Amino acid sequence: MIFKTTHKDKDTHARTGILTLPKGNVITPAFMPVGTNGTVKAIHHETVDNMGYNLILGNTYHLYLRPGLEVIKHYGSLHKFSNWKHNILTDSGGFQIFSLATFRKIREEGVRFRSHIDGAYHNLSPEDVVMVQESLGSDIQMCLDVCTPPDISYKKALEASDITTRWAGRAKKRWLESDENYHGKLFGIMQGNFYKDLRKKSAEEILSLDLPGIAIGGLSVGESYEKFIEFLSYSAELLPDSKPAYLMGIGTPDYILEAVENGIDLFDCVYATRIARNGTVFTKNGLVALKKAIHAMDDNPIEKDCTCRACTQYSRGYLRHLFKSNEILGPMLATEHNLNFLYTFVEDIRTNILKNTFREFKTEFLSKYTSKKS
Repeated sequence: MIFKTTHKDKDTHARTGILTLPKGNVITPAFMPVGTNGTVKAIHHETVDNMGYNLILGNTYHLYLRPGLEVIKHYGSLHKFSNWKHNILTDSGGFQIFSLATFRKIREEGVRFRSHIDGAYHNLSPEDVVMVQESLGSDIQMCLDVCTPPDISYKKALEASDITTRWAGRAKKRWLESDENYHGKLFGIMQGNFYKDLRKKSAEEILSLDLPGIAIGGLSVGESYEKFIEFLSYSAELLPDSKPAYLMGIGTPDYILEAVENGIDLFDCVYATRIARNGTVFTKNGLVALKKAIHAMDDNPIEKDCTCRACTQYSRGYLRHLFKSNEILGPMLATEHNLNFLYTFVEDIRTNILKNTFREFKTEFLSKYTSKKS
């Protein structure tokens, strides 16, 4: 057992917990910044560390292609290569391969795909993906899965779910054969697309493998918000309290609140850092687009009670100038703000769960927060 629930909210399925990993405990719920290529874009690892994050993501697909396993093995692990001393979760690359569409072929033995870098063909089996993540030193590694879009037929969804299950069984066998010095944990992934009976079938099959944790895959892939909520709630109800639950690919405040309310412990998304590089930042009153002319002579910080460097040292007017001038400092400061905002936001969520006031916190937060940019 690597997970312990420490408190359950009295009115919802929200919970706090402790996730025990090779490089230290993670207090949940927890948002995980995405460091696809071994770096969280536009920010120092030291800054991410100082905020309080101790679990970030890397991506198996991208790191496998560049710099490649030979380089990572030379340095000993992705942690040593990137100078990150805490935990790393690595995505199997399934979603990235799914995104390649016409450039990949899924077969029983694994997946064949063309590199987005040089067009070269590669083959990866479920066993290969475990081996790659072991070489990276991943503290949490994910089984290779087949991610599907929201508009496919029942037959195709069933095929994808069944392959995901068979691949997970093969991944577990290879994971159990890992080097004795490797202590990373393998998580399975529930699929099933937007068919409830397939979701149930997938959950039962993946859980029967008794892996250390389980992720909900195949949500937030282009479906409507209403369908996301419906299938999140249904999928989460299928999961046991004893294992950490990870919802892949969500990272906006409204989606995070829905995830937590349904008992999700971990979540990640590139959204926070991606919009930051384009000049958009989180505030409690919604998104703010710093490039807008309205901010040109605004003396105020992004958020008055925020402790990040962007807010304690600079005005919205100066930040707008950085973006309009294409200065690199702009994306760096906006990235720091957005990650600090989410860290503090999730801290507030945990506090309110412990106080049994999560539902009130969610309602009050969403009454102020809007997706409309100002």
